[in-house]
Amino acid sequence: MSAVKFIETVFRNFFPSPFTIAIFLTLLIILIATLFTDESIGNIIYGWEKGLWNSGLLSFTTQMMLMLVLGHSVALTKVASKSISNITKFCRNTSSAASIVSFFSILISLFNWGLGLIFGAILARKVGESSMENNIKINYPLIGAAGYSGLMVWHGGLSGSATLKISEKNHFNEIISNETLIKALPENIDFSNTVFSNMNIFVSLLLIIFIPTLFMIIGKISKKESTIKLKKMSLEKSFQEKGEKFLAEKLDGSNFLGTFIGGSILLLSIAKIFISESLEFINPNYINLTLFGLALFLHSNINNFLKSISIAIKGASGILIQFPLYFGIMGIMTTSGLVSIFSDFFVRISTDFTYPIYTMISAGIVNIFVPSGGGQWAVQAPIILQAAHELSVPFEKTIMAFVYGDQLTNMLQPFWALPLLGITALKARQILPYTILIMLCGLFIFLLGIILF
Repeated sequence: MSAVKFIETVFRNFFPSPFTIAIFLTLLIILIATLFTDESIGNIIYGWEKGLWNSGLLSFTTQMMLMLVLGHSVALTKVASKSISNITKFCRNTSSAASIVSFFSILISLFNWGLGLIFGAILARKVGESSMENNIKINYPLIGAAGYSGLMVWHGGLSGSATLKISEKNHFNEIISNETLIKALPENIDFSNTVFSNMNIFVSLLLIIFIPTLFMIIGKISKKESTIKLKKMSLEKSFQEKGEKFLAEKLDGSNFLGTFIGGSILLLSIAKIFISESLEFINPNYINLTLFGLALFLHSNINNFLKSISIAIKGASGILIQFPLYFGIMGIMTTSGLVSIFSDFFVRISTDFTYPIYTMISAGIVNIFVPSGGGQWAVQAPIILQAAHELSVPFEKTIMAFVYGDQLTNMLQPFWALPLLGITALKARQILPYTILIMLCGLFIFLLGIILF
């Protein structure tokens, strides 16, 4: 059995839905807390409930849902559709197509992961349809994998869950209960120390250069090209209903109103760049404000915007129902003292040099079971930050190591690939051989960044 088939078999046979995994993880953490701490089962359940309905983290849930939904909405605009059609003209064979699709998927995902995921998926699909119309043989699964490659960089971009939340003042108070650690942590850590740090700029540049290059090389040596059959998918989302009779309907369908409101919001978003003295203004609310204005502006009218939202909201259901369970797990660990037990383990096996590497590896492993950057941050943050404090490792480097680990195993965990698989009509087993290669490339780049900086 090949490695790819083995991985596919393991996921199919032993990995139920992420929601079911979250339930089993909750039960496991309750059991571990009962066996290895002095807390009573009553206090443990109380900690779980307290974490489950943490108001600050529930606000975080809404922010992440909006980030995905609004990004998806932008991907459904006519501007995005025309951009995809123009890009497709340069995808003349497997090699060029894989490289170009990967490049744009990564570039857009650095801005917004929801937009990058859907844009990459639609672009891959469009390349497949174009090759079918022109009777050109291509390695379509490779193109699909290229469309998914943006999930390798997203958490180090502008929409990264952890980096956005720590840029908000007092976020650490929502996830940390250790008073000593709270005093050691800054009020917030802005983008200048994370996303725009020298390490992350170095890593992001290597990713955007080497991953498309690797796809180009694989495309040239690929022997799996074939003629594909796809039902043509309309990318032009003409949502507007014609023949409005009443004033309310005319307002909803007014291109002037939608463009004016969206443009005004975008101007407000741009103004913040010039009036802010630091990068502290970049937080989840700012990203969502920008996406909101952009989506309204590009859709032109409220009708089109609302109908795109009704399509995009389906992809956010997992965030809505799973995040509270992850927050509950965090509540158990902080209430019972498991955070100290786990962090003490990391301290014992680590040095200040090896700890960021262990953090990346552990984040990659946890991501397989908690396939959500935001949910994983809530679960893992108290542990990695406490260990970083005890080992005197910079918090910023620890957080970015966590970010890299979370990104890395997205190429192995098929959860976020589901929207892409639905759009491209591919199977997970078809793209896995190529995403695993990209994961290995990313592992080398992330390790290089952590070691050099």
